Amino acid sequence: MQSSDSSDKPGPDTATDASVEVSPISDFWRALALLSRVPVKGIEDFRAEVIARSVWSWPLVGLLLAGFAMLPAMLVYSLTANILIFAIVALACMVLLTGSMHEDGIADCADGFGGGFERARKLEIMRDSHIGTYGVVALILCFGLRLILLSAAGDAGQAAILFLVMAITSRAAMPVVMHILPPARADGLGKGAGTPNVMMVALAVGLALILSLVLSGLFATMAILVGGLLAVGLVAAVAKWQIGGQTGDVLGATQIVTELFVGIAFIAAL
Repeated sequence: MQSSDSSDKPGPDTATDASVEVSPISDFWRALALLSRVPVKGIEDFRAEVIARSVWSWPLVGLLLAGFAMLPAMLVYSLTANILIFAIVALACMVLLTGSMHEDGIADCADGFGGGFERARKLEIMRDSHIGTYGVVALILCFGLRLILLSAAGDAGQAAILFLVMAITSRAAMPVVMHILPPARADGLGKGAGTPNVMMVALAVGLALILSLVLSGLFATMAILVGGLLAVGLVAAVAKWQIGGQTGDVLGATQIVTELFVGIAFIAAL
């Protein structure tokens, strides 16, 4: 299994020309190129500082990807009226759009944290291309719980809202972990993505909360906020304890764990 820290995404030194355009629009396209398999032309600058600047737009990328993933899912639901089929198709399409980069991250973290005794060995396992027992179990549990949460929403309308909210808020959680934890390696995606400043992180979180408020209402958004904070706190604490910081795999794990906690909070608020 390919590690998130050895991804085929362009590295931070792909472009060093200071004259390369950096704007809100280019931030979004850069984020889309980084967080998905969607082909984006004209984005060649992936230095740490410009990636860190782009994190404010990561919730928008989540919204776009989830919106695309839901189109075939809604079509299938209109033919079958089966919410579980809707959930399976939506998740499958999201995996295709993202290249399973987040799932790869949580599987690598499960293998590394569970299979290594020393920090160096944990990091070595996390970079290994093979998946182990802990990783397989983590993926089964995470996919299973996401399917159950979407099914528990009750109908396609509520499931669609939940799917969007999970995608949006989980991509706002990653910049928070990037800001509060130092990179655990001297290389890899965790290091290459840089450290976003407080303003960019606050914009990402604020944008995610506004979108959640519009989609799900005030009470559900308050529950979602609590779930997201718990997820970030848990992943950050475990990563700090296990390897002393964050990596690309830890960021992927942050996205998945936040989806699960947000999903639980949303269902509890119904």
